[in-house]
Amino acid sequence: MKRLVWHFWAVVDLVIAILLAAMIALVFTNVVLRYGFSSGIRQSVELARLWFVWVVMLGAAVALRRGEHLAVAEFSEALFPRAVPYLRRLCWLVVIVAVVMLFIGALNQTMANWNNISQLTGLPSALFYLAGVVSAVMMCAIAIIRLIDPMQTGIARMEHSE
Repeated sequence: MKRLVWHFWAVVDLVIAILLAAMIALVFTNVVLRYGFSSGIRQSVELARLWFVWVVMLGAAVALRRGEHLAVAEFSEALFPRAVPYLRRLCWLVVIVAVVMLFIGALNQTMANWNNISQLTGLPSALFYLAGVVSAVMMCAIAIIRLIDPMQTGIARMEHSE
């Protein structure tokens, strides 16, 4: 199971890297075409924006899994060392509530905009909101696991157990 989870997150990292590289290539190509040849790729702005939304939302889930989000824990760890596991659980409960709200809102927007087709790309505008749905599911799973085991660091424990 750990190997399957590790492969899943490796695929997410690969998707982020591919989207970022494609976004850079598309925008660079469009800039060269516009300034060098007075033409361009009409869909480039919308596709780059869509890919950027996916990179950000998937990246937020990856950062949460790796514990790379900004956290200030010195105060609680210094003054309340015995309460730290409980405070961490409380934080993960807050994260779960926030992520559930993100999921509900993004799902409602996805459903409302699925038939709203872009004139430039021909893609549904719901794909922007679908990134929030996917990211919320991943972040909720992470938060539930961390709620059960607040001391789990995520990536380190998985890699060292193989």
